[in-house]
Parts: sequence; C-alpha cells; structure tokens
Amino acid sequence: MAIDQVHDLQQVYRKILHSMSRPGTISSLADNAKKVDFDLSCFHATFLSALTFLDAEVTFHILSSGKQSLIDKISAYTSSKYAPINEADFIIVLQEDTEESIQHAFLECKNGTLIDPQHSSIWIMESSTLSNSGELTLTGPGIQHAARLHTSLSPLLWQARNERTREYPLGIDLIFTDENAQVVCIPRTTTVEITEVS
Repeated sequence: MAIDQVHDLQQVYRKILHSMSRPGTISSLADNAKKVDFDLSCFHATFLSALTFLDAEVTFHILSSGKQSLIDKISAYTSSKYAPINEADFIIVLQEDTEESIQHAFLECKNGTLIDPQHSSIWIMESSTLSNSGELTLTGPGIQHAARLHTSLSPLLWQARNERTREYPLGIDLIFTDENAQVVCIPRTTTVEITEVS
C-alpha cells in the first residue's frame, strides 16, 4: 500500500475536519485516494476515512453482508474490532445498501445519552456524486447563511436522521463519500431540510 499512514492520513483528517466544521463544504481526497494501490469493495475515500478515524479504541460495523475481506483489511490496518450495529462506534454504509437496511440501522445505532452524548455513532456513508446544488438546505453552526447539498440519501432516510438528532446533544454524525474521492460532513448540530427538486 502506497499510502503513508502518517502524512497522508493527517491530510485526510484535516480535510474531513474542515468539512465537519463547515457542514456542506465538499473536500477532495483525490490526491490521497490515488495512492490506494489495491482493489476494494468500497470507495477509496471510504477506506481512507476509516483508516483516519478507526483505531484499537473504537469499534466498527459494515452494513453490507458478505464483506469479510473488507472487514479484515480495515481491522488489519487500524486494529479496530468489528461489532454489532448497536455497539459500533463507526458504521460504514456502502453504495449497494438498501434504504430499508439503512433505515433499520438508524433505529438500532448508538445515539448517545444525556449523560454521555459522545457515546454515539459516526457514519461513513457512500453516495452518488456529491454536489452543492440539490435537494437539501443546511443551516446551523459553521454555516454562514445556508448551504445546498445533494446526496443519494432519500427524503425518508433524511427524516429518519433528523429524528435521531432531534434531542440535542443526542445524535449521529454523518460523513459522506463518493466515487470521485469527495467527502462532505453533516454533524448532528446541522439542521437538514428537504426541498422538492423540479
């Protein structure tokens, strides 16, 4: 693997942190993704995000079934352990996952408690091409006025996400990746409104 697990992952971390502090801002991991020199059953940006945030202190869950090789590879590079969805600190959603399975996972995942709101899950979710023109209007901390965003998440799933973030500081944080090695973040503090696209 040509990825420098110090230099490259520090760059990835800074870019994702930039997008997390400015919700709706799309960052490119393309230069880093070019250095992933083996085949994966996920987007390169998804794998880089997992390598950046996972370590021996956290657990992860992959929503898709039949992904043992990907589980093994992530575990080997991060020392993170695989866990059931209701225990996992990070949940990885691949582009092939169904709306029904994602909706069920939203209900099952860790959402924090009022005493320990940080004990919630962070989602790394694959999407069709991300863009700043689309069906979503984002407002909240880190957004000057409002931001527009397109992801492949359906209105039904955004409603499910909004329900999980309704009682702040409880909630889940989302990191979206696409096949062009772009990344965008929607923290729990962001209000997401779905508008009709004509």
